[in-house]
Amino acid sequence: MQQTMESRLKEIANRHHEVESLMSQPETASNPNAIRRLGREYSQLQHIVDLWNQMTRTQSDLEGAENIVAEEEDPEVRQWANEEIQELQQKLETLTEDIKLELLPKDKTEHADAVVEIRAGAGGDEAGLFASEVFRMYQRYAENRKWKLKILSQNDTGVGGLKEVTFELQGERAYQRLHLESGVHRVQRVPATESQGRIHTSTTTVAVLPKAEELDVQINDNDLKIDVFHSGGAGGQNVNKVATAIRITHLPSGLVVQCQNERSQLQNKLQGMEILRSRLWDMELRKRDEAISANRKAQVGTGDRSEKIRTYNFPQSRITDHRIGYTSHQMQNVLSGELDEFIDALLQEEQARKLATVNS
Repeated sequence: MQQTMESRLKEIANRHHEVESLMSQPETASNPNAIRRLGREYSQLQHIVDLWNQMTRTQSDLEGAENIVAEEEDPEVRQWANEEIQELQQKLETLTEDIKLELLPKDKTEHADAVVEIRAGAGGDEAGLFASEVFRMYQRYAENRKWKLKILSQNDTGVGGLKEVTFELQGERAYQRLHLESGVHRVQRVPATESQGRIHTSTTTVAVLPKAEELDVQINDNDLKIDVFHSGGAGGQNVNKVATAIRITHLPSGLVVQCQNERSQLQNKLQGMEILRSRLWDMELRKRDEAISANRKAQVGTGDRSEKIRTYNFPQSRITDHRIGYTSHQMQNVLSGELDEFIDALLQEEQARKLATVNS
């Protein structure tokens, strides 16, 4: 394992030098796409190279301390060296695990933007109200992380709630941070319309998809059925009087996307195609993952849309993530977008599982 890891690190160091050289060439400087692509790769490689340099220095220091113990006669110096050995061994172990994690195969989606779909589930109007609160929670989280949010499709309930909303999040590792939010979010509370004070249970479904670019997913125009219809709801005279809403059906998969937020057919079609590409890419990734792992459902964060992942218990101000048994009593903080405690705990669990697979 150590020899394999060392050979991989040498390959990465060579590629690091190669990318550094490419970035300094004049033809690269005149190509913004190449600069962005190479800059991202260089940053990733630099992190691994830094870890390897730290590991090499630690190994050298450890050998020096071990030589002192073997050759030194002064008991105080030997004791100091033994203490140093223990610290260096622990540091070396941590660095080795960090490097193993960095050497895991990287997914194409690691730096992808996200397309998030939120839909009211069981519970009538209360489910729609909770869907609206979940949407605001992710809005505030995006603001905290300086991500850009763009609504692609929205359908209101008419009583302050949401039937469904689809939105795009553009920002550093948006999909990587949020992909474990997919699943059923359940709320337990007394609705404002409940006169008997009884606690009701409602659900909202969240689906987090990697945003697919045209290069990631090729769609044949002959595989599409496109219908145009009049938009419903508010939006001005043009929205209601002119047929601007678009329904796109992908015939091979049966996927259907509907967009009516924009004021023109073209804008709605472009947004609809963006959602369709992301759904198709998500389907492809799921098929690949299922082929790789037969026990995928046992893994933390499968992203199964039918999986009840989290319960928001308002009477007890308690939020519990059922996949890892993590509980917080900071209800209002979480709903205000302070989601990192849950997201970080889930990602750490996912990383630990991946490392266990590598070490097994």
